[in-house]
Amino acid sequence: MEQIENALAKFAGFMWGPPLVVLLVGGGLFFMIHSRLLQYRYIGHSLDLLRGKYHEAANAAAGDISHWGALATALSGTIGLGNITGVAVAITIGGPGAIFWMWITAIVGTSTKFYTASLAIMYRGHDDKGNLQGGPMYVIQEGLGRKWMPLAIMFAFAGLLGTSPVFQINQLVQILRDVIAVPLGVATVEDHFSFDLVMGLLMAALVYSVIAGKIKRISLVAGKIVPFMVVFYVLITAYLLISNASAIPRMFALIFTDAFTGNAVSGGVIGAVILIGVQRGVFSNEAGIGTESLAHGAAKTNEPIREGLVAMVGPVIDTLIVCTCTALALLVTGVWEGDAVGVSMTSAAYEQVFPGFGSYLILIMVFAMSTTTVLTYWYYGSKCMAFLFGTAMQKYYTLGYMMLIAIGAVASMEAVINLFDGVYATMAIPTMISTILLAPKVRERAKDYFKRLDAGEFESQKKTITKDTAEKTAQG
Repeated sequence: MEQIENALAKFAGFMWGPPLVVLLVGGGLFFMIHSRLLQYRYIGHSLDLLRGKYHEAANAAAGDISHWGALATALSGTIGLGNITGVAVAITIGGPGAIFWMWITAIVGTSTKFYTASLAIMYRGHDDKGNLQGGPMYVIQEGLGRKWMPLAIMFAFAGLLGTSPVFQINQLVQILRDVIAVPLGVATVEDHFSFDLVMGLLMAALVYSVIAGKIKRISLVAGKIVPFMVVFYVLITAYLLISNASAIPRMFALIFTDAFTGNAVSGGVIGAVILIGVQRGVFSNEAGIGTESLAHGAAKTNEPIREGLVAMVGPVIDTLIVCTCTALALLVTGVWEGDAVGVSMTSAAYEQVFPGFGSYLILIMVFAMSTTTVLTYWYYGSKCMAFLFGTAMQKYYTLGYMMLIAIGAVASMEAVINLFDGVYATMAIPTMISTILLAPKVRERAKDYFKRLDAGEFESQKKTITKDTAEKTAQG
């Protein structure tokens, strides 16, 4: 068993190592150059799309959820514990300079998401019930043809295993136990099995109550919780930063200088700083992994470029905003130089500014992040199951997923988690290969769409929608 655990740990380490970094970041740079940065000129238009200004008529557009619903679902899968623990790990191992390289990865990742999300709409397929579906496996099947099907199967199989709820639930229950159960005497450090099991069962029931409504209910819940998570975290971090305002300029300077020296932690090994920063950045926003396409492929639109523009906002919110909040909190409070690690480091930072309840504020964030991620992961995994084995098997997948939630709450599963991490990274291989091969199709559609947009082709549609919305509002 020890040999198996070591082998899986090496597998996960290799998959999240330099080869994946080169594939994802190199691919992102390729997309930036290939697009000639055209999409960046229309960031304002992407915000208009999220605000609902350009929705197609409901009976004309294919798909299940709105642009905002698709983005919120994708963000609920990426804004998770990695935004709290992952940033702490990046600073602990790579130093403050690693944050700079996380930012670079996010900027590059916006181009990747533009391409992958556009393709998710361009090449949607149908499941065995005739329902329209999107995602990398359908992009490969519909866009590249049957000879590339091994890549589609590779993605679906890796996605089926890699979207397990074990890690998220395990960490959530651990934090609930440490912050609430142990201090109240409900559980002890040595004896906590009963508490963990009850929490696991309660979480399974909560998750099932949402996933019973499938993607429409998941997007509805995500659409309400994700804005709360971001705004709440930004507000408490703003208060923390104001309380430590004098340290902010020095810490910002440290991020930039250490990014090219590595003196703070990694002893001047600049390559280590870059690698850690890029790894954590990729793990944070998941650009190019393919999960984002599973969510954006469900958007209700017949204009693929619109969804690509919407998807670009993801890395900005996830990494440039949320991860930066965590990084600055750790740096200005000085906890990054102490002995705490992971989520304990983040809790210590907020406990300084909010004595007695800072850890509870982080607990709220962790609960919201973990729950929404688990909901979205079920959707991702169920789509992969349906692609591989048919929609009839989804009910068995759901049963197994509920069991994994309960098991994840009570078990220490390092070997299993390493397996999940490894296959999760494996999804990037078919996603990036198919996206690079089909990149000319995206650029062609983008030129056409932006030409029509600049010519005012969508203004009449915009006015009609605005009028319809006004009439519905007037009618109550």
